[in-house]
Amino acid sequence: MATTPVRTGGTAAPVTPRNGFDRFFEISARNSTLGRELRGGLATFFTMGYIVVLNPLILGNAVDGDGKRLAIPALAAATALVAGVMTLLMGVVARFPLALAAGLGVNALVAYEIAPEMTWADAMGLVLIEGVIIGILVLTGLRTAVFHAVPTQLKTAIGVGIGLFLTIIGLVDAGFVRRVPDAANTTVPVGLGINGTLVSWPALVFVAGLLLTVVLVVRRVRGAILIGILGSTVLAIVVEAVANVGPSVVNGQPNPRGWALNVPELPKTVVDVPDLSLLGNFNVLDSWSRAGVLVTLMFVFTLLITDFFDTMGTMVAVGQEGGLLDADGTPPRTREILLVDSVAAAAGGAASTSSNTSYIESAAGVAEGARTGAANLVTGGLFLLAMFLAPLVEVVPFEAASTALVVVGFLMMTAVRTIDWSDYEIAIPAFLTIVLMPFTYSISNGIGAGVITFVLIKLAKGRAGQVHPLLYGVAGLFLLYFLRGPIESVIF
Repeated sequence: MATTPVRTGGTAAPVTPRNGFDRFFEISARNSTLGRELRGGLATFFTMGYIVVLNPLILGNAVDGDGKRLAIPALAAATALVAGVMTLLMGVVARFPLALAAGLGVNALVAYEIAPEMTWADAMGLVLIEGVIIGILVLTGLRTAVFHAVPTQLKTAIGVGIGLFLTIIGLVDAGFVRRVPDAANTTVPVGLGINGTLVSWPALVFVAGLLLTVVLVVRRVRGAILIGILGSTVLAIVVEAVANVGPSVVNGQPNPRGWALNVPELPKTVVDVPDLSLLGNFNVLDSWSRAGVLVTLMFVFTLLITDFFDTMGTMVAVGQEGGLLDADGTPPRTREILLVDSVAAAAGGAASTSSNTSYIESAAGVAEGARTGAANLVTGGLFLLAMFLAPLVEVVPFEAASTALVVVGFLMMTAVRTIDWSDYEIAIPAFLTIVLMPFTYSISNGIGAGVITFVLIKLAKGRAGQVHPLLYGVAGLFLLYFLRGPIESVIF
C-alpha cells in the first residue's frame, strides 16, 4: 500500500493509511486521528459561529441607495449556507483545516460605503466581480505578485485600520457613542451615550456584554465572542420583559433609549425552513452607470485590496500552528486553498452575504488537534444546520451583537506592534491608513491615503526603485478616486 509523508515543518515519515477516507484526507500522514479532527471541527465552529449572527446585523442595519434593507432572517440563512458549503469545499479540495465565512471588514465596506451608492443587487454584483478577478489572479499567479507589491507593514496597517473601523461601527450602532445634537455649534462632534451619559437599558446591556466578552477572551475561553453575544442577548430579553424598552423608532419618531435594529423578545419559532430568497439577487451591470465608472472601479479595487491579503496570511498562520508548512514556510496545496477562497468571495456576492474569506479562528480547531480537511466536514456541517436556526437572529439587538465588533477590533489592532514606528517612511503611511478609516468612516480612504503617501515619500527621498511598479498603478487609481469630484465637474 502506498505511503504518504507527514508534513511537520519540512520533515517526512512514511505512514500507512488506515482506509480510503484516511488516505484521501491524509489523517494518519499528518499525525492526526478522527477524534482530533472531530474536536477541531467543533472548536472552529464555536469560535467563529458568531458570524451567523453578526453578518446579518451588519448588512441588515444598512440601507442601499434606494433606502431598502436586506431581510435579516434571509441574511442569516444565506450566511450559514455559504459558510457551510465553502468550508466543505475547502476541506475536500484543499484538504486543509481552514474554515470560511463572510469576512468582517469587507461586509462593513459593502454595507456602509458601496450599497448607499447603488442597490444591494448592484453592490453584491461588485463582490462577485471581485471574487472572479481574485480567481483569475490565482490561476495566472498574479495574486502573489500583487501581494508582494504592497509593503508588509502597510498590509498590517490596513488590517489594523479595519479593526478600528469595526470598533467604531460597533460603538455607534450600540448607542455607546452618538453624534452630539448641536455638533455644528461645538468642537465635539460625538459624545458618550445620551448627552454624555449612559442612561438607557440597552447601553447597560452593551456594557455588561462587552465586559463579559472581555473576561472570556482574557481567560482564553473557546467561543468567547459567541458566548458573549448569547449572554448579552439573554440579558436583553430579560431587561425587555421587565422594562418594556421598545424599539429605537416608534411610529416614525426616534426613541433614543430603545433597542437598535431588533427588540429582544422570545421568538415565536426557533427552527424554521431557511429563507434563501437572497440567493442570486445580484446585478453586475447597473452599478457602472448609477455610481459612475471611476467610483465603481475604485469600489471593486478596494474590495480586492481589502479581501486580498487575508487568506495568504491566515493560511500561513494556521499552517504554522499545526506544523503543516514545508521548509519554505508554504502550506500544502496552496494553489487550491487560494482558488477555493476566490470562489468563496464570488459565492458571497451571488448569495448577498458579502465576500466570504478564510478565518483565522480556524487556529482554534488546529489547537484542538485538527490537521486535515476532515475537520472542515464537521465545521461545514454545523454551519449548514445553523441555516434552520435563522429565526433566532431576529432576537439579537445590536447592543448585544456590537460587543463582538469591539472585541474583534481589538484583536485586529494587536498587529500594530509589528509596524516600525521609528521608520517614518512606512510609519506615516501606516498611520494615515489606520486613522482615516474610522475617522472618515471609509476603508477606501484609509487604503488610498496610505498608498499615495508611501509612494510620494519614496519619490521625495529619491528611492523610486523601492516601489513596486504595480504600486504606482495603484497609487494612480487612488489619486483619481480622490480627485473624482473635480474631474467629474470638468467632464460633466
